[in-house]
Amino acid sequence: MEVETVTTFFALLAVLGIAFLVVLLAVVVVAKAKGEIPPSLVSLREALGSTALKFGFAVAAVCMSGSLYLSEVAKFPPCNMCWYQRIAMYPMVVLMGVAALRRDSSIKWYSVPLGLIGVSLSTYHYLIERFPDQVAHACTEDIPCSTVWIWKFHFLSIPAMAGIGFLLIVALSLLATPQRSVESDPVGAIDE
Repeated sequence: MEVETVTTFFALLAVLGIAFLVVLLAVVVVAKAKGEIPPSLVSLREALGSTALKFGFAVAAVCMSGSLYLSEVAKFPPCNMCWYQRIAMYPMVVLMGVAALRRDSSIKWYSVPLGLIGVSLSTYHYLIERFPDQVAHACTEDIPCSTVWIWKFHFLSIPAMAGIGFLLIVALSLLATPQRSVESDPVGAIDE
């Protein structure tokens, strides 16, 4: 498969992520204005809450796979800022994967701060790409952080797609609902 096809696929996933985040933001604004979630969306909220951790794991896994594809297959050398974003994203795969298996919605205490750090790094990197002369940065000359390897739909680059991935993980972590009651056995049912 050609690099152009794969990068377009990743960009389309990012656009879907943006659409999800915009709809989610609209629902939150409506819920805050009305003081409650509209009754028509309660069942959707419950369904999404029960699968949010699985989707969060999928987002993290796709982001990690995408970064590995871009550096190892497409041969785009990662700059310093790319490495910092990877440092924030790669542990998310393990964290979200374990949380999804355990149905542990308390992962938000770990994933949200790490995700917000990742969003900050991605935003800063995006600004370096867009305004290289106006943003202070300390990247090396051999692989400058201002190099734009991918530019899709006139606004998506690698750090933009990473930032969307981090925002999705944060949102899905916050949407996750507990699957087990406090009284249930954390390992599973035990026959007595």
